[in-house]
Amino acid sequence: MVGAGGIGCELLKTLALSGFEDIHIIDMDTIEVSNLNRQFLFRKSHVGQSKAKVARDAVLKFRPHINITPYHANIKDPEFNVDFFRQFNVVLNGLDNLDARRHVNRLCLAASVPLIESGTTGFLGQVTVHVKGRTECYECQAKPAPKTYPVCTITSTPSKFVHCIVWAKELLFAKLFGDRNRENDLNVRSSDSSISSEQIDDVFERRMDENIEKYARRIYDHVFGYNIEVALSNEDTWKNRNRPRPIYSNDVIPAELIGQNGNLEKNSVLGDASSVSAMASLGLKNTQDIWSLKENSKVFFEAVRLFFAKRGKEVGNMIFDKDDQLAVEFVTAAANIRASSFGIPLHSLFEAKGIAGNIVHAVATTNAIIAGLIVIEAVKVLQNDTKSYRMTYCLQHPSRKMLLMPVEPFEPNKSCYVCSKTPLTLVVNTHRSKLRDVVDKIVKAKLGMNLPLIMHGSLLLYEVLAKLPSPVTGGTMLTVEDLQQELKCSINVEHREEFDEEKEPDGMILSGWSQPPLEENKDKTVVENGASTSAASVATSLGTEDDEIQVIPTQIGNKRKLSDISGSALSDHSSVTSETKFIREVEEIEDTDDLVMLDDGLSDSKKRREQ
Repeated sequence: MVGAGGIGCELLKTLALSGFEDIHIIDMDTIEVSNLNRQFLFRKSHVGQSKAKVARDAVLKFRPHINITPYHANIKDPEFNVDFFRQFNVVLNGLDNLDARRHVNRLCLAASVPLIESGTTGFLGQVTVHVKGRTECYECQAKPAPKTYPVCTITSTPSKFVHCIVWAKELLFAKLFGDRNRENDLNVRSSDSSISSEQIDDVFERRMDENIEKYARRIYDHVFGYNIEVALSNEDTWKNRNRPRPIYSNDVIPAELIGQNGNLEKNSVLGDASSVSAMASLGLKNTQDIWSLKENSKVFFEAVRLFFAKRGKEVGNMIFDKDDQLAVEFVTAAANIRASSFGIPLHSLFEAKGIAGNIVHAVATTNAIIAGLIVIEAVKVLQNDTKSYRMTYCLQHPSRKMLLMPVEPFEPNKSCYVCSKTPLTLVVNTHRSKLRDVVDKIVKAKLGMNLPLIMHGSLLLYEVLAKLPSPVTGGTMLTVEDLQQELKCSINVEHREEFDEEKEPDGMILSGWSQPPLEENKDKTVVENGASTSAASVATSLGTEDDEIQVIPTQIGNKRKLSDISGSALSDHSSVTSETKFIREVEEIEDTDDLVMLDDGLSDSKKRREQ
């Protein structure tokens, strides 16, 4: 097992109760408070401990005679090499990111060990079986990247501005202005030693004699100062990360100036609470300006003041609305202050508003269903019952009176560079491009290699070279190899002088690494989401880490068919189209731990699905 999170907890329990007696489980994460609402093997006393080790101990309490070996480690560590994988009969994935999934897929191929992959997002989920030479591998179909953000990243180790946006919107805004009884992952314990635990347990509770300015300042110091210091106390977390810096209000704006922050009279419509704006109070006009730390702090204090002074009746019942100007201002300011603390570039209100999207929470029941399906497929694999293998999709709404949609596994994609060794093509300006850019933007980012070697014939090329060496020109064949993954692929180099900076920002194009275009039925009408209106086409569910969500259709033909649709049913055009839309739109995001950030572009698809 790789992963002991939402799916992993359910999976380990189900494996143990199904008679599996020798289980190895790998997970690098520690338990967070946010895990406790669905990762039932964990308790509050386990927070901060290894997921893999605690999960083992919990299961052994009701199955003491089985053997469970935990590893509190990264699956990409050198010790988990091909020889390590060869000792297992089957590998079960419960991961939350594309990079690790691709890594495990390649090691399973190299070790010839069957892999069962899984994923959930909200009420949607899926289980797929990957057996070398018999079914497609995990990378046979392109995996566009959805925006997924585990809560442990949001609360503890943000590395992108969107992490700060989610934190400010889903945690801080909800805690200050939303339902106070709602479960929240912010540290609420006060750092003020003068207050006993009997007096106040929640630092976000406003004291009886406290004015708005002092309350806002105390919240600021708690979330941007004290909580950061608490996080810094865990030295292991920061061994391979940049350490954040605590920010206190007095260091940014002296206490005596906070009360002089804004001017309520500058707000436009008298008596219209919905029109109040911190930007208007402070004289900030351009939403595309990037505010300084001081300006963000002023907006933070002013927004808090306006919420309590002008919209006090709403406090305690508010839900973030991207059309609520004051809410967007608060979230932008809070996200930028947190970004400043973690060394992340700041963004304008215009950009922040665009980033703030829909949040899909994990559903424990979906995890349990998917875990059960994984075990069913694992039993088939161990019995070598290849004819019964199924990829199963868990749907939110019944389709043909089914919530679980079984599909026969697809055959290997002959164009897959991972399992079929098909050469790729790299279009690049061979005169100006740097080898380091090729390595970073193509070999690592797109091909997912960790420790690549690049060969031109017998010549080893190094990353440190300033430009592509003179032997590399249009028509050159490069060999790229990752010794850790035991993966090797060939890349044909084509020279091109100019690239469109807007459409081709990398200055190079890799082709052949994603699914090739459909060869048949080219004259079919294409519908909005990119799927043929033919009843004989279906798309596998896709998903990865970040960037943007896309929809990639997959042609079935003779080797890609729905297992439970009869010939007569296939003639029911609308039925099959509806059914395959469900499959196409499942996000293979797995156990994203809590939150999935979805592009606005999905809204149309979502509406179609609900209709």
